[in-house]
Amino acid sequence: MARLAAFDMDGTLLLPSHRLGNETLTSLHALHQRGVTLAFATGRHLMDMQRVREQITLPAWLITGNGTRIHDLEGNQLYGCDLSPSVAEEVIHTHWQTPASIHIFNDEGWFTDKPLLGALEAHAMSGFHYQLRDLRQMSAHEVTKICFIAPHEMLQALRSELQDALGERANICFSAWDCLEVLPVDCHKGAALGRLCQHLSLSLADCMAFGDAMNDREMLERVGSGFIMGNAMNQLKASLPHLPIIGHCETQAVSHYLNHWMTTPHLDYSPEC
Repeated sequence: MARLAAFDMDGTLLLPSHRLGNETLTSLHALHQRGVTLAFATGRHLMDMQRVREQITLPAWLITGNGTRIHDLEGNQLYGCDLSPSVAEEVIHTHWQTPASIHIFNDEGWFTDKPLLGALEAHAMSGFHYQLRDLRQMSAHEVTKICFIAPHEMLQALRSELQDALGERANICFSAWDCLEVLPVDCHKGAALGRLCQHLSLSLADCMAFGDAMNDREMLERVGSGFIMGNAMNQLKASLPHLPIIGHCETQAVSHYLNHWMTTPHLDYSPEC
């Protein structure tokens, strides 16, 4: 019986409109009433998720920045990890062969050097937004992550370029089809969830988790019960072929599974069409 449930947000818990569906919210409240601890594990910034959690009105632990930060129910930081300044400096100041926009995240917020209006749609629920800044003038210290946004094919080429340059000095992964992230070494949702479980005197075997992108891989493979969304990246499905695939975020598939788990756990689960 799972004692903690960890949820990725975009593409998993949220609708394609990046909002929480009514059925999903009802299921989360029912899960909380069952005594299951809730954790939101996301690439989103803490400022973003604090506003989202306030709107959901449920106590939930926050794993943000793809595992670079862990915060408790009251907003106190339990863990933090930053890119090494040398890596951040190199990523910010190198002229990469890509038209992708570059975005820098630290505890003060989200920074980029050119307007990217489409990027704000995902944050309509919280109102979180980027700040325009000359990135080359920013400090390379205390940078939690750097991400590039562009069509997937362009990011695949950039990923090879970044890996050749950075080697083992950073964790490079896709957090969405159009978003490639540079993260601290050994920093991901799986490691962060492990740290949270240790704090709560739980084991990863006590957890269920849901995700849809490659930044969810370590979390899904380490928990007792991992579930992949039907709309997940093909790379994620291929990397974890033993895990069950549930329905689409558009149909609130997480809610569908949770309702089954809470009411008829003795029956085999069949994803909705």
